[in-house]
Amino acid sequence: MKFFIDTADIGEIRQANQLKILDGITTNPTLIAKTGRPFMEVVEEILAEVPDKPVSLEVASTDFEGMVKEAEILAKLGDNVVIKVPMTIDGLKTVKYLEERGIKTNMTLIFSPTQALLAMKAGATYISPFVGRLDDISQNGMELISQIRTIVDNYGFTSEIIVASIRHPMHVLEAALIGADIATIPYKVIAQLSKHPLTDIGLERFLKDWQSVPEKPF
Repeated sequence: MKFFIDTADIGEIRQANQLKILDGITTNPTLIAKTGRPFMEVVEEILAEVPDKPVSLEVASTDFEGMVKEAEILAKLGDNVVIKVPMTIDGLKTVKYLEERGIKTNMTLIFSPTQALLAMKAGATYISPFVGRLDDISQNGMELISQIRTIVDNYGFTSEIIVASIRHPMHVLEAALIGADIATIPYKVIAQLSKHPLTDIGLERFLKDWQSVPEKPF
Protein backbone atom coordinates (compact mmCIF):
# COMPACT_ATOMS: atom_id res chain seq x y z
CA MET A 1 0.00 0.00 0.00
CA LYS A 2 1.29 3.44 -0.93
CA PHE A 3 1.57 6.17 1.71
CA PHE A 4 0.54 9.71 0.75
CA ILE A 5 0.60 12.55 3.27
CA ASP A 6 -2.50 14.72 3.54
CA THR A 7 -1.19 18.22 4.24
CA ALA A 8 -0.02 21.48 2.73
CA ASP A 9 2.47 22.08 5.52
CA ILE A 10 5.92 21.98 3.93
CA GLY A 11 7.54 21.14 7.28
CA GLU A 12 5.39 18.03 7.67
CA ILE A 13 6.04 17.04 4.06
CA ARG A 14 9.79 17.32 4.56
CA GLN A 15 9.67 15.24 7.74
CA ALA A 16 7.64 12.53 6.04
CA ASN A 17 9.84 12.61 2.96
CA GLN A 18 12.94 12.06 5.10
CA LEU A 19 11.48 8.72 6.21
CA LYS A 20 11.80 7.50 2.58
CA ILE A 21 8.33 5.92 2.70
CA LEU A 22 6.38 8.79 1.14
CA ASP A 23 4.72 8.06 -2.20
CA GLY A 24 2.69 11.22 -2.81
CA ILE A 25 0.89 14.30 -1.46
CA THR A 26 -2.76 15.28 -1.27
CA THR A 27 -3.94 18.81 -0.55
CA ASN A 28 -7.27 20.61 -0.53
CA PRO A 29 -8.47 24.22 -0.06
CA THR A 30 -8.82 23.75 3.71
CA LEU A 31 -5.24 22.52 4.07
CA ILE A 32 -3.92 25.34 1.89
CA ALA A 33 -5.87 27.91 3.93
CA LYS A 34 -4.37 26.57 7.17
CA THR A 35 -0.91 27.62 6.03
CA GLY A 36 -1.96 31.28 5.86
CA ARG A 37 0.30 31.69 2.84
CA PRO A 38 -0.33 32.54 -0.85
CA PHE A 39 -1.56 29.55 -2.85
CA MET A 40 1.14 29.56 -5.52
CA GLU A 41 3.92 30.02 -2.95
CA VAL A 42 2.74 26.93 -1.06
CA VAL A 43 2.24 24.81 -4.16
CA GLU A 44 5.58 25.66 -5.77
CA GLU A 45 7.38 24.79 -2.54
CA ILE A 46 5.62 21.42 -2.32
CA LEU A 47 6.34 20.57 -5.95
CA ALA A 48 10.02 21.45 -5.48
CA GLU A 49 10.24 19.16 -2.44
CA VAL A 50 8.71 16.13 -4.20
CA PRO A 51 9.24 16.58 -7.95
CA ASP A 52 8.98 12.84 -8.59
CA LYS A 53 5.81 12.11 -6.57
CA PRO A 54 2.16 12.81 -7.44
CA VAL A 55 0.74 15.95 -5.83
CA SER A 56 -3.04 16.42 -5.82
CA LEU A 57 -4.14 20.05 -6.24
CA GLU A 58 -7.85 20.81 -6.05
CA VAL A 59 -9.88 23.09 -8.30
CA ALA A 60 -12.05 25.72 -6.60
CA SER A 61 -14.77 26.10 -9.24
CA THR A 62 -17.91 23.96 -9.29
CA ASP A 63 -18.92 24.29 -12.95
CA PHE A 64 -17.38 22.39 -15.87
CA GLU A 65 -15.90 25.41 -17.63
CA GLY A 66 -14.38 26.81 -14.46
CA MET A 67 -12.92 23.47 -13.35
CA VAL A 68 -11.34 22.85 -16.74
CA LYS A 69 -9.84 26.35 -16.84
CA GLU A 70 -8.33 25.97 -13.37
CA ALA A 71 -7.16 22.43 -14.06
CA GLU A 72 -5.25 23.51 -17.15
CA ILE A 73 -3.49 26.23 -15.14
CA LEU A 74 -2.57 23.81 -12.34
CA ALA A 75 -1.43 21.06 -14.71
CA LYS A 76 1.20 23.37 -16.18
CA LEU A 77 2.92 23.66 -12.78
CA GLY A 78 4.53 20.24 -13.05
CA ASP A 79 4.35 16.81 -14.65
CA ASN A 80 3.55 15.32 -11.24
CA VAL A 81 0.44 17.46 -10.66
CA VAL A 82 -2.81 15.54 -10.22
CA ILE A 83 -6.03 17.54 -10.56
CA LYS A 84 -8.41 17.00 -7.68
CA VAL A 85 -12.06 17.30 -8.75
CA PRO A 86 -15.21 17.06 -6.59
CA MET A 87 -17.75 14.28 -7.11
CA THR A 88 -20.50 16.11 -9.00
CA ILE A 89 -22.02 15.80 -12.46
CA ASP A 90 -19.80 18.63 -13.70
CA GLY A 91 -16.91 17.00 -11.88
CA LEU A 92 -17.45 13.75 -13.78
CA LYS A 93 -17.48 15.68 -17.07
CA THR A 94 -14.26 17.41 -16.03
CA VAL A 95 -12.51 14.15 -15.14
CA LYS A 96 -13.43 12.63 -18.50
CA TYR A 97 -12.24 15.74 -20.35
CA LEU A 98 -8.91 15.89 -18.50
CA GLU A 99 -8.16 12.17 -18.69
CA GLU A 100 -8.73 12.21 -22.46
CA ARG A 101 -6.03 14.88 -22.64
CA GLY A 102 -3.53 12.96 -20.54
CA ILE A 103 -4.02 14.96 -17.33
CA LYS A 104 -4.22 12.78 -14.21
CA THR A 105 -7.17 13.27 -11.89
CA ASN A 106 -8.25 12.52 -8.35
CA MET A 107 -12.02 12.50 -7.78
CA THR A 108 -12.65 13.59 -4.21
CA LEU A 109 -15.51 13.84 -1.69
CA ILE A 110 -16.71 10.31 -2.42
CA PHE A 111 -19.05 8.91 0.23
CA SER A 112 -20.85 6.03 -1.51
CA PRO A 113 -19.94 3.03 -3.69
CA THR A 114 -22.12 4.33 -6.52
CA GLN A 115 -20.19 7.61 -6.55
CA ALA A 116 -16.97 5.60 -6.71
CA LEU A 117 -18.36 3.53 -9.57
CA LEU A 118 -19.20 6.66 -11.56
CA ALA A 119 -15.75 8.14 -10.91
CA MET A 120 -14.04 4.97 -12.10
CA LYS A 121 -16.20 4.78 -15.22
CA ALA A 122 -15.27 8.40 -15.96
CA GLY A 123 -11.64 7.26 -15.91
CA ALA A 124 -10.33 8.98 -12.76
CA THR A 125 -6.70 8.12 -12.06
CA TYR A 126 -7.46 8.10 -8.33
CA ILE A 127 -10.66 8.07 -6.30
CA SER A 128 -10.80 9.43 -2.75
CA PRO A 129 -13.49 7.98 -0.47
CA PHE A 130 -13.62 9.78 2.90
CA VAL A 131 -13.79 7.31 5.79
CA GLY A 132 -13.42 9.61 8.80
CA ARG A 133 -16.30 11.87 7.81
CA LEU A 134 -18.57 8.84 7.43
CA ASP A 135 -17.54 7.63 10.89
CA ASP A 136 -18.45 11.10 12.19
CA ILE A 137 -22.09 10.56 11.20
CA SER A 138 -22.23 7.01 12.59
CA GLN A 139 -21.63 5.21 9.30
CA ASN A 140 -18.86 2.66 8.78
CA GLY A 141 -16.29 4.39 6.61
CA MET A 142 -14.14 1.31 6.09
CA GLU A 143 -17.15 -0.66 4.83
CA LEU A 144 -17.19 1.77 1.91
CA ILE A 145 -13.56 0.91 1.12
CA SER A 146 -14.43 -2.80 1.17
CA GLN A 147 -17.34 -2.25 -1.21
CA ILE A 148 -15.21 -0.23 -3.62
CA ARG A 149 -12.47 -2.88 -3.52
CA THR A 150 -15.05 -5.50 -4.52
CA ILE A 151 -16.27 -3.36 -7.43
CA VAL A 152 -12.70 -2.86 -8.66
CA ASP A 153 -12.00 -6.59 -8.43
CA ASN A 154 -15.28 -7.44 -10.20
CA TYR A 155 -14.65 -5.26 -13.21
CA GLY A 156 -10.94 -4.51 -13.36
CA PHE A 157 -11.14 -0.73 -13.10
CA THR A 158 -7.72 0.93 -13.17
CA SER A 159 -8.50 3.80 -10.78
CA GLU A 160 -6.45 3.61 -7.59
CA ILE A 161 -8.33 3.77 -4.28
CA ILE A 162 -7.05 6.50 -1.95
CA VAL A 163 -8.40 6.07 1.58
CA ALA A 164 -8.91 9.67 2.70
CA SER A 165 -10.06 11.45 5.86
CA ILE A 166 -7.95 9.09 7.95
CA ARG A 167 -8.19 9.83 11.68
CA HIS A 168 -6.15 7.16 13.45
CA PRO A 169 -3.83 4.16 12.89
CA MET A 170 -6.71 1.65 12.77
CA HIS A 171 -7.95 3.30 9.60
CA VAL A 172 -4.54 2.65 8.04
CA LEU A 173 -4.47 -0.97 9.21
CA GLU A 174 -7.98 -1.70 7.95
CA ALA A 175 -7.18 -0.04 4.61
CA ALA A 176 -4.17 -2.34 4.22
CA LEU A 177 -6.16 -5.45 5.17
CA ILE A 178 -8.93 -4.59 2.72
CA GLY A 179 -6.41 -3.99 -0.05
CA ALA A 180 -6.69 -0.26 -0.72
CA ASP A 181 -4.04 1.05 -3.09
CA ILE A 182 -3.18 4.16 -1.09
CA ALA A 183 -3.78 5.73 2.31
CA THR A 184 -3.39 9.50 2.52
CA ILE A 185 -2.44 10.17 6.11
CA PRO A 186 -1.94 13.25 8.31
CA TYR A 187 1.61 13.49 9.65
CA LYS A 188 0.39 12.98 13.22
CA VAL A 189 -1.03 9.57 12.29
CA ILE A 190 2.11 8.60 10.34
CA ALA A 191 4.07 9.20 13.55
CA GLN A 192 1.55 7.19 15.58
CA LEU A 193 2.03 4.19 13.28
CA SER A 194 5.56 3.76 14.63
CA LYS A 195 4.50 3.79 18.29
CA HIS A 196 3.79 0.89 20.65
CA PRO A 197 4.07 0.90 24.46
CA LEU A 198 5.90 -2.45 24.48
CA THR A 199 8.49 -1.00 22.10
CA ASP A 200 9.08 1.86 24.55
CA ILE A 201 9.32 -0.53 27.50
CA GLY A 202 11.65 -2.86 25.64
CA LEU A 203 13.94 -0.04 24.54
CA GLU A 204 14.09 1.36 28.04
CA ARG A 205 15.12 -2.05 29.39
CA PHE A 206 17.74 -2.61 26.70
CA LEU A 207 19.31 0.77 27.42
CA LYS A 208 19.32 0.11 31.15
CA ASP A 209 20.92 -3.33 30.70
CA TRP A 210 23.46 -1.88 28.28
CA GLN A 211 24.86 0.23 31.10
CA SER A 212 25.97 -2.92 32.89
CA VAL A 213 27.88 -4.36 29.91
CA PRO A 214 31.67 -4.17 30.61
CA GLU A 215 34.17 -2.82 28.06
CA LYS A 216 31.60 -1.51 25.58
CA PRO A 217 32.99 -0.91 22.06
CA PHE A 218 31.05 2.36 21.67
